[in-house]
Amino acid sequence: MDLLALLDEIRILAQNGLEYTEDEFDRRRYERLLEIVSESYADTLELPAAEVRRRFSRELGHITPKIGAEAAVFDSDGGILLIRRTDDGTWCLPCGWIDPHEMPEEAVVRETLEETGLGVRPLSLVGVFGRSAGAGLGPHAIISVLYLCEIVGGAATPTEEASEIRYWGIDGVPAWHEYHEQLARAAAAARAER
Repeated sequence: MDLLALLDEIRILAQNGLEYTEDEFDRRRYERLLEIVSESYADTLELPAAEVRRRFSRELGHITPKIGAEAAVFDSDGGILLIRRTDDGTWCLPCGWIDPHEMPEEAVVRETLEETGLGVRPLSLVGVFGRSAGAGLGPHAIISVLYLCEIVGGAATPTEEASEIRYWGIDGVPAWHEYHEQLARAAAAARAER
């Protein structure tokens, strides 16, 4: 287990402990664990410990994985629609976090429009995928809900999140974001079965 995955597990145990404990001694122990984790995250990610702790405090209730929705859109030649991320320059499916009180299929429509300017309609659920926390992947575990979608309107327009939008052959993508190649291949297989 790498350091970020270990820190995330300790953070989750401490935050969930604070959520449920009624014992003052346990509360102090969990608070101390969060201090240790915040300091370790701060050293690893080069952030102030107070900022790390502030970010942790925004997560209320029982800590669960982050849940996102991804859109797989193909052109007639089998190319998959990808965006070039402005944060790291890698290529990914249009995607984003599901907001509270939002269904995954609503999130995939919203996120695709926000990131590409394209309106889409989900055709079918490809699958639900998981990614553990870890170095190079981020400090949180993620659940991804992947939909095969079709374009229903709009025009591809770069945004603050996507510097470029284009269709790629899956084998020709120069740099994939995190585990999006796995998602793209699963979507291509689902499309072939339709």
